[in-house]
Amino acid sequence: MQRLPLRRALSAAASVAGRRALSTAAASPSRTPPWAMIYHIPAVRSTAPRAFFILADPPGASNLYVPDHLFDRRPGPGPDNGDVMALLGGMVCTTSGDGLLLLCYSDAHAPVVSTHSGTREPKLIGVDMDPDITRFVCNPITGELFRLPDIDGTKKTLSYGPNAGLLTRSASAAGHGPPDRYAVALLNEDRSRNGDERAFVMRRFLSQTGKWEKLVGLPLPSPLPLPRRMELYLEAVAFAGQLLWVDPTWGAISADPFSHRPELRFVELPRGSVWPMPSTHPVQALGMFRRLGVSEGRLRYVELSNQDPFVLSSFALDDHGGSWTMEHQVELAPLCRDHVNGGGLPSKDYTSTPRIGVIDPLNSSCICVLIGKHVLAVDMDMGKVLGCSLTDESEGSPWAITTCLKPCVLPPWLGSSQIPNAGTFSCNKGDAKGKTLSDMLVRVHSDKNN
Repeated sequence: MQRLPLRRALSAAASVAGRRALSTAAASPSRTPPWAMIYHIPAVRSTAPRAFFILADPPGASNLYVPDHLFDRRPGPGPDNGDVMALLGGMVCTTSGDGLLLLCYSDAHAPVVSTHSGTREPKLIGVDMDPDITRFVCNPITGELFRLPDIDGTKKTLSYGPNAGLLTRSASAAGHGPPDRYAVALLNEDRSRNGDERAFVMRRFLSQTGKWEKLVGLPLPSPLPLPRRMELYLEAVAFAGQLLWVDPTWGAISADPFSHRPELRFVELPRGSVWPMPSTHPVQALGMFRRLGVSEGRLRYVELSNQDPFVLSSFALDDHGGSWTMEHQVELAPLCRDHVNGGGLPSKDYTSTPRIGVIDPLNSSCICVLIGKHVLAVDMDMGKVLGCSLTDESEGSPWAITTCLKPCVLPPWLGSSQIPNAGTFSCNKGDAKGKTLSDMLVRVHSDKNN
């Protein structure tokens, strides 16, 4: 893979003013960076048939906007419900590794409270805990969206967990061209079973069939290294024709969701990172300090200590999937003090301690870390900060900021390919031929305000 020239690309993103907002109807492939760090995906009032992208060079965050008319909203609160507000929130669940996104929207209700300034805002206490869930597959460059059918015929699928994965396959000779099919899959441990052998339930959507199906009783090789449950609450990672679901205290389960009967395999984290017992803290919160990802074609595990001097360590899995090698380790505190909060790196809470943002998919020595509202691109080889940006200061939760940042590779063919549908094969039937990039991009910047 070609390395992203970070020093040049990130110098333009050293501040919010340096972000490059593109009305992508006027964009050309040569102006599109090799990858983006996607943050916001709010629904906006728009009649456009597609989503539109506000693109920034990393470590600046790119935002994706989805027209609100594409949702089947649940009925609004009735007059007897008092002051209740409908909330529609979305996030990038995961990326496919070659540009496609899986979006997840939650349609909920929340009580309203009046603030001292006279505004009316939703209360966190009393928010609907059983929202309607809608999922889309999205091509961020063309703005094309495909709404997935409801799992098991219901929108009440929050209990299935947030660990969805998106995997594509290409029929091109090298296997690296536009995908002709994709799979979306969720994996959960079957806790109704007894015995030594771990069994799992997979729900998968295959673009070839256009339907969800449920696969029950998928075993792992037994015995596992430790007799304990897997906590699979983080998003799945697409790598080498497999999806990997990670427990950040132990290891990852891999499987091929295209297989007639997927075989599950277990990959343990580096030995010093394995906890003897499950965490008493929410596993989702550990995603701020432990992350699995792909960079330069290899599986990487990144870990960040949460006390001064905040040691950032990066490991690579060998080609046989049997052992990890530490490639980089650096102390963040001396590197980042000059870039954040006047030189201070307080460590009293999650808001101010460094957290892992994303792993650069094209440069294995570069990690984007978050400190407060700052996003810093840290090159561990060079031992320096290459660029700095700010996240949206309207967002309050550092947990939400970390989980919503997703790296997305933007290959050159992404702007001229379509999302595969049931019975179609976009890369060998040529359904993208004859269309220019401008023909396919429905990106009117004013849509956001319509």
